[in-house]
Amino acid sequence: MSAHDNYQTPLASRYASSEMRELFSARKRGSTWRQLWLWLAEAEKELGLSISDEAIKQMKAHVLITDDDLEIARKEESKRRHDVMGHVHAFGQVAPAAAGIIHWGATSCYVTDNADLIFLRDGLDLLLPKLATVIHRLSRFALQYKDMPTLGYTHYQPAQCITVGRRASQWVQDLMMDLEDIEAVRAALRFRGAQGTTGTQASFMEIFHNDGAKIDELNEILCKKAGFDRCYSISTQTYTRKVDLRVANALAAFGATVQKIGSDIRHLASQKEMEEPFEKDQIGSSAMAYKRNPMRSERICGLGRHLSNLNKDCSDTFAAQWFERTLDDSAIRRIDIPHLFLTADAILITLDNVASGLVVYPARVHSRLMEELPFMATENMIMKMVSMGASRQEAHEEIRVLSHQASDVVKKEGGRNDLIERVKKTKYFEPIWAEIDGMLDPKNFIGRSPEQVERYCGDGGEVQHALAKYKKYIDVAKAAELTV
Repeated sequence: MSAHDNYQTPLASRYASSEMRELFSARKRGSTWRQLWLWLAEAEKELGLSISDEAIKQMKAHVLITDDDLEIARKEESKRRHDVMGHVHAFGQVAPAAAGIIHWGATSCYVTDNADLIFLRDGLDLLLPKLATVIHRLSRFALQYKDMPTLGYTHYQPAQCITVGRRASQWVQDLMMDLEDIEAVRAALRFRGAQGTTGTQASFMEIFHNDGAKIDELNEILCKKAGFDRCYSISTQTYTRKVDLRVANALAAFGATVQKIGSDIRHLASQKEMEEPFEKDQIGSSAMAYKRNPMRSERICGLGRHLSNLNKDCSDTFAAQWFERTLDDSAIRRIDIPHLFLTADAILITLDNVASGLVVYPARVHSRLMEELPFMATENMIMKMVSMGASRQEAHEEIRVLSHQASDVVKKEGGRNDLIERVKKTKYFEPIWAEIDGMLDPKNFIGRSPEQVERYCGDGGEVQHALAKYKKYIDVAKAAELTV
């Protein structure tokens, strides 16, 4: 049977990176379990338990699980209805000298949960540099366009001007918050270690003849081998599923952020002010050949929607754990944990591609702005008239009448905004006629936008400070290429 005859998640077959797919592969999981059993045996031997050198040697020789090993484990699981014991027996077949001591004192969660903590850690370590690179690219974009006035929107209605770069810096700041959150959950991760069936270490107390100091030393050795600073102080049969929820919350928040960014880009593309990269042979629509659809940003929004909802599963799973553990966490975590990371990874690849090739159309940005700027300039006209001795209320009423007339031309007749021409023809405003054109310079309406962008994204700013630890990765990172 061909692989094409079996369903494969698009996260793996279309979107995520090879390194993230490998991290959550069956071979990686099986090999990590074997590595954990080897570390446990080495530590137990170091602390005086009777484990032969040959047993250790054979285990070391077969840490990397083979296709044949995986098939043996599958058959054993089918017979025993227990995945961990299936792998114990498969490992024992290729390391017969160790068959009697594999898993000594441990519970299934010694391998399943410690492996998952390793995958959480390594998955976050793959995501963080990619996120930092996206932030870097968007901050460079923000700096490049920090001075270019553009129409701001509130309620999705034209509002006071900002700049193209200032809007991008808003995206950057949201992503910076995600970086902080993901770094925080990464730093807080600990190991489960060897804790026994309900976390009391009772089985290890039996093995080490009630010597608690040796159990502490055992876990110190395991932590060192696995690359963790320490174990969680309290475990039940599992590490608390609150850990999964904390990681999921950080990644789900990132999923919400990218939906916001992708939606902004899609709206700007509709207005023809900005576009994501569009390749020479790319087809926007099978029917409408002229179309340049923002498919990358749409993909980002779709994947972000999936990611931003996965924390609900993790929340429910944590809440549903009765006492020291129930197995209803197992099947759903097999799905959710890989999906969290594959989805976040796929988003970052696509967002990197977009951030590396955003196209701005200055003439269109200016044209769109000038359609609305006359309305915004009226407040300045009123203030100028008052400074020359006019009544503020009279000036306001004159502007109100002219503005509504110009608005009717745009809305009812499909014409252009002719408010400025009307003001220049109205005798009441003759004192400021000579100054009106100067009032229409868009840069008069952008406030401190350039300065804000420079201070935040530029040299010595918050963004550069936060990204300093990722500099080596960013310096060699190439723009992500999409295969679909």
